[in-house]
Amino acid sequence: MRLDKFLKTTNLMKRRTVANEAADEGFIRVNDRAAKPSYTLKEGDVIEMDMWNFYKKIKVLQVPEKKSIPKKDLPLYIETLEYRPKTSDDFTDFEDNEEL
Repeated sequence: MRLDKFLKTTNLMKRRTVANEAADEGFIRVNDRAAKPSYTLKEGDVIEMDMWNFYKKIKVLQVPEKKSIPKKDLPLYIETLEYRPKTSDDFTDFEDNEEL
């Protein structure tokens, strides 16, 4: 299953187009490498999502065969290895940055 479709199917992203854009922009990595939306996921792959408001690291346990899966079955498909919300401390304020 394609990366963008997997992210939509597992409800990690609301829409496939958003997943597609995030991968194109480099916010999503698979197995520590930048991944294209068309990357074919396999069991055991590790997905890192470094979005503007959170960082999430996920292990693919199983690739769904259907277009959608029930929320109660989500633990059969993914395991969250790390989740970290980002706060304002994670961003550098441009006024405090002496390099500019």
